[in-house]
Amino acid sequence: MDARTGEILHSTNADARLHPASLTKMMTLYIAFQAVEHGEISMDTVVRISRNAAAEPPSKLGLVEGQRIKLRYLVRAAAVKSANDAATAIGEAIEGSEAAFARRMNRTAQALGMTRTTFKNANGLTEAGHLSTARDMTTLGRHLLFDFPDYYNLFSRKTADAGVKHVNNTNTRLLNAYRGADGIKTGYTRAAGFNLVASAERGNERIIATVFGGRSTASRNAKVAELLDLGFRRAPSNAPTKKPSAPNYASVSAGDMAGKTLRVSGVVRTSLRPQARPVTATAPVMVAMKDVIDEAVAQVTQKAVLEEAPSPDAASPAPVETAARSAVVASLVPEMRPEDLIEDDGLADQEVVTRISTSSGRHWGINIGRYASESRAERVLLQTAISEMSTLEGSLRTVVRKPTGFDANFMGLSREAADLACRRLQARNQSCFMIGPT
Repeated sequence: MDARTGEILHSTNADARLHPASLTKMMTLYIAFQAVEHGEISMDTVVRISRNAAAEPPSKLGLVEGQRIKLRYLVRAAAVKSANDAATAIGEAIEGSEAAFARRMNRTAQALGMTRTTFKNANGLTEAGHLSTARDMTTLGRHLLFDFPDYYNLFSRKTADAGVKHVNNTNTRLLNAYRGADGIKTGYTRAAGFNLVASAERGNERIIATVFGGRSTASRNAKVAELLDLGFRRAPSNAPTKKPSAPNYASVSAGDMAGKTLRVSGVVRTSLRPQARPVTATAPVMVAMKDVIDEAVAQVTQKAVLEEAPSPDAASPAPVETAARSAVVASLVPEMRPEDLIEDDGLADQEVVTRISTSSGRHWGINIGRYASESRAERVLLQTAISEMSTLEGSLRTVVRKPTGFDANFMGLSREAADLACRRLQARNQSCFMIGPT
């Protein structure tokens, strides 16, 4: 494939459904990069290794159940060493289980146009129905290159620090032997044979070549080199680059979201009666009201001076301004609650029962993503509030700290407003789900 245009330059049995082996990890890593980019998880998130992940057979990093390790090390281990335990741990960290992650892999594959691919796990170990094609894997390789250029360099690293140890690249032979090669991924199982998706760049040209079912590393690499050479001969020197369209994030990431995240708890059974406001002779004036007060004082003072029409030798208007300020501040002090509305001591021990309206009450909210830092979450909230002023007007922007990051929420919405806001945001490919009354 000419990576710049997506044009197929040569193919044989390109649509045969075969075992992809560890080429699968290309999709696992694609989703990991996507999740980091959209704030679902961060590279510094500490992942707890499950029994399922620790039990995966080699190739593996050697993780043990209960071990804690940052996501960035799992990504390096999966990309460079092709570690099965690391790939499984990535899937579980993002979606909660490998089965849920496999469903997301399949949604993403469909969105990328990988029409003959079905994933069953995150690592590529042989499983019934876990199949792909050379064409689909070439398509995935092109998306990795264009959709996540900042992460693509992982695939060309000869070695990498995987936290618990340094690991070597399984594709070192081709990277060393073929000029311009910079990735992407090897794969081997008995059922699959020796697989490889490779990419190389020379001048203005970039070619992606895929081989399934090689008989050995050497014969597979030789075939890939032959295909790359063929691609460079056939590809035009100055073809325009046409980047592929990235998938709709909301559609691929939220497939299991509604059932596991929407929190609706019916009615509030009891609530404590608020204490009566203390009665004081004077009330403090908020600092935020200073500009309003100053403006009102200036107007009152000017009016008073004009009404008195002082002579040129009249005294300074300072006393008039002082009196005006006292009057303005006094007008801002809230009136004392009427005596007949003050709580009767006889009711103090009684319980107040309230019911929340989930149809029109402003007890709903929306979540627009989980981010690696509080400042990032606040920035996204502000940007979203500006772009969606009509639907989010009157809502409260809140950042909630979670073990894996900071949730960006808008609270204080009606159910209808929350639903409308989410639909409008999702139409712009922004993550959003509703938060019910709790």
